Amino acid sequence: MLLPYIVRLAFRDLRGGIRGFGIFLACIALGVAAISGVNSVSRALVDGLAREGGKILGGDASFSLIHQTLSPEEQAFLQAHGSLSTVATLRAMARMPGDNAPPPTLIDLKAVDAAYPTRGAVELDPPMPIGQALAGNGIAVDRALVVRLNAKVGDTLLIGNTSLQIRAVLVSEPDKLAAGISLGPRVLMGTDNLAATGLIQPGALVRWTTRVLLHDPNGPASDAQVAQFVADANKAFPEAGWQVRTRDNVSPEFSKDIARFTQFLTLVGLTSLVVGGVGVANAVRLYVDRKRATLATLKSFGATGGTVFAIALAQVMLIACLGVVIGLVIGALLPFGLSAAFGALIPVPFIPAVYPQELVLGAVYGLLTALVFSLGPLGQAHDVPVSALFRDTVDHSSAWPRRRYLAMLAAAALALAGTALAFSTDRHLALIYIGAAFAAYVLLRFVALGLMALARRVPRVAHPGLRLALGNIHRPGALTPSVVLSLGLGLALLVTLTLIDRNITDALSHAMPGKTPSFFFLDIQSSEKPAFDAFMKDHVAAAAHLEEVPMMRGRLVKLNGTDVEKARPSDNAAWVLEGDRGITYADKVPEGSKLTGGTWWAADYSGPPLVSMEKQIADGLGLKIGDNVTVNVLGRNVTAEIANLREVNWRSFGINFVFVFSPNTFAGAPHTLLATITYPPQTKDADELKLLKDVSDAFPSITSVRVHDVLETVLKETRELAYAIRGASSIALLTSMLVLAGALAAGQRARIHDTVVLKTLGATRARLLGAYLIEYVLLGLVTALFGVLAGILAAWGIAERIMKLDFVLFLGPAFAAVLIALGVTIVLGLLGTWRILGLKPAPYLRDL
Repeated sequence: MLLPYIVRLAFRDLRGGIRGFGIFLACIALGVAAISGVNSVSRALVDGLAREGGKILGGDASFSLIHQTLSPEEQAFLQAHGSLSTVATLRAMARMPGDNAPPPTLIDLKAVDAAYPTRGAVELDPPMPIGQALAGNGIAVDRALVVRLNAKVGDTLLIGNTSLQIRAVLVSEPDKLAAGISLGPRVLMGTDNLAATGLIQPGALVRWTTRVLLHDPNGPASDAQVAQFVADANKAFPEAGWQVRTRDNVSPEFSKDIARFTQFLTLVGLTSLVVGGVGVANAVRLYVDRKRATLATLKSFGATGGTVFAIALAQVMLIACLGVVIGLVIGALLPFGLSAAFGALIPVPFIPAVYPQELVLGAVYGLLTALVFSLGPLGQAHDVPVSALFRDTVDHSSAWPRRRYLAMLAAAALALAGTALAFSTDRHLALIYIGAAFAAYVLLRFVALGLMALARRVPRVAHPGLRLALGNIHRPGALTPSVVLSLGLGLALLVTLTLIDRNITDALSHAMPGKTPSFFFLDIQSSEKPAFDAFMKDHVAAAAHLEEVPMMRGRLVKLNGTDVEKARPSDNAAWVLEGDRGITYADKVPEGSKLTGGTWWAADYSGPPLVSMEKQIADGLGLKIGDNVTVNVLGRNVTAEIANLREVNWRSFGINFVFVFSPNTFAGAPHTLLATITYPPQTKDADELKLLKDVSDAFPSITSVRVHDVLETVLKETRELAYAIRGASSIALLTSMLVLAGALAAGQRARIHDTVVLKTLGATRARLLGAYLIEYVLLGLVTALFGVLAGILAAWGIAERIMKLDFVLFLGPAFAAVLIALGVTIVLGLLGTWRILGLKPAPYLRDL
């Protein structure tokens, strides 16, 4: 009976409007919109992949091998179950004929058979069937390649040892996403022409992928049939070493990237809610202050403190529900708006819809945040005295709420943290975030209290404006805690994201001159090594450093005899289990590596296979010295014992491998060489481009990868991701500004009385404005310094510990953040103060 009565009273009081809750609504709505919108967009991407999986994969299932094609037995088994289509993918060099032609360029080459594409369609310009475009010596090329080589349809292109004619520009291909990250423009050719290029050599890095479209007289095969077919294939050929994909799991790496990126943006959205929580607390505190007479009236008619608290809580949560609804509407519409504005640019199937589960999650976050930050101020409503009906004071009691309300507050905070943890795809990251958010909150609270204590203990100063400013900082009901919390959290987030962005950009844009290789050369045949070495000696300056190592591709299949599918790797080691990895052998410790445990094998070692592993990866996989790993290379499983662990300097971008085997492990196995050339720092771009052309002309089958170009490609992708991060973080920063404005507005009631009294005693508007200006400068400066220091520390930890980057402190963005914080604090503070400085004293003096 009591609950309907409480809700009815709360609704009745809301008839008078929700004045004072504007910041409250905006903070909740923005945070909920960010979380529900990001998760809805992620779900649209995942659903798009699932619905278009068959088209992207090119069949119901695919079986891919590196270096080799399927055996006749494997081919026959797959063909007995469905229609097959085989494609070969590799990287190569494309060049135009003639001495004055543009420099050669790296391409992603895909050779297809007559059955391609089994699903979907290839779009060409000018429009024509793909078979017609690839007939004879025809190829279809990406528009970017046409631009780079200044070519046109009908021109001749040299790839490997053969000349090919550009028949059409490739506009789109249905299975583009299945190929993974592209480092160069796509070129489509027929499989017949691939053999003529001379690129298919023993050990060459060619991936052969066979797509299977299952036969079923009743229509498309079900997911259960596809899963059973894959299980039967793996059972029939347990050591095939193939990588299997199905239409419902087209790109596991891409799906994981979406999940990780979504979680990061969700945490940024949650940060905006946490920052907004300060605004919620300010609004509720102001509400309790404004409703003192109403609450006292209820108590005078017999309402208990608990009933008064319940009525106030019901009213606040009803307003929170309104903010949640506004945020959910924005979040639900975000996928549709994104599709309408950028649908043509999104490289993956994107199917916008309303996703109830994602919206419910956003609502839960919003309501829990409102509850956490409302319980403290509302708990004080329990003890509003009846005497508040008869006198009104500026300095209200700031005693802690009763224990029951503190217990409710703790329970709500645990529920919010538990929700963030329960719905996280990376529990470790979520725990770090929860701990960091809590630590930041506690530290900012101590900063506020410390600033107030310092202002209280400063010796009496002669300057009246400074004395008034210091008094305002530490007086009861001061703005200090709210301003420090809201501005400090927002500023710390801004500095953290800015410095991380700058460090990533700097790491990709400025490789280490003289240490980072200028070129990688792939697919060097053993028979070509003498000629290649002689060529480099004649064409490269003596100061350049040439390094060569043997290289193969292998897939990790077992850890200590257990299939890798059953492994539980750490997040930083999981990538090693996803697909094929580069492997090598060596008789001594490779450059850029340092032994951290175990011993290296002798140069003439001839015993059972041994392997050296990178230490962090071994730790992430739960492996130690003496354990064994099984790698499938060229269709053969090779088991080796871990002899030692290494620390690898990945930051040099040099030749580094997770797995380095003893030389006897692959005796007689076909492989190629991987080489790097590292130019001295003063080398000009023209010299590098000339070497690129000379190598392509002399060794058409060798793939030359210019590191500068690759880093530019990766940097472009990173910048595009940074736009999304900045968009999400801007919501948190906007929330911070709203909270700051709300905190300053919340103190205007007490500020009005101060101003009226001081003006009555003779203070001029200019003197009061100067005092308030000093107060806002001091608050903004101290908060900015803490926010910058916290942001620098957080950015250092993420860059050094998680991203493994050499952290560089960019002082420009840090100082800019300080100036922004000072400017925002001063402007918002003075805007609110200017209004009250013009108020007439008489109406307020009558109420004192």
